[in-house]
Amino acid sequence: MFKIRSTMCGRFSFSTSKEKLKKQFGDIDVDDNLRTNYNVAPTQKSYVITNKQPDHLSLFTWGLLPYWSRDGKVTGRLINARSEGIAAKPSFRVPIRRRRCWVLADSFYEWIRQGNEKIPYRILPKSDELLVMAGIWDVWKQDDEVVRSFSILTTPPNREMSHLHNRMPLVLNSREIQEQYLFSEDLDEVLGLLQPPPDGVLEYYRVSQKVNSYRNNSPDLHEPVNEE
Repeated sequence: MFKIRSTMCGRFSFSTSKEKLKKQFGDIDVDDNLRTNYNVAPTQKSYVITNKQPDHLSLFTWGLLPYWSRDGKVTGRLINARSEGIAAKPSFRVPIRRRRCWVLADSFYEWIRQGNEKIPYRILPKSDELLVMAGIWDVWKQDDEVVRSFSILTTPPNREMSHLHNRMPLVLNSREIQEQYLFSEDLDEVLGLLQPPPDGVLEYYRVSQKVNSYRNNSPDLHEPVNEE
């Protein structure tokens, strides 16, 4: 019997080209040494586009470290931020107002438990575009040390994701919504955008259990595995 998990997933994938990024997002500043990561895990770095530098692809740490943190340690505890009530939560209430970002990915992973096994699935857009997930970011500073970090917003699932999980990343499905989320100064307007994407825009398939370990990071993690 399959069991849907009650906690949010903690992995996604970033594999694309400089040309594809510029085609989707315009003439943004992209490093020539673009990092590919087929198994992005908490506390690792990945790419975002922030409201402060919308023309630059930035590399931030996954797992929000609030600016007021005393120890400056990224534990991975705040990799996700529930969209419900986000404006009132201590770690998120400033970022949702002032520091929003797009978290870019080609896909993300989710698991269903079958007995003692965790069966992974890769979820990706039906279109050829990259996923744009709603994020918030922060900067922690102490002396000469600076940590730039982000968290991915989550929502209840749309139809596709409801078969896999009771939560999903908040996918910003159109350029209009993406622009509103990144740049709007009206908090109520931003909060109104925090909804699941329309049904029918995502697809998924089973992949190898190699993805279960963050140490595995290779293109074959994207290869389909036959359902039993």
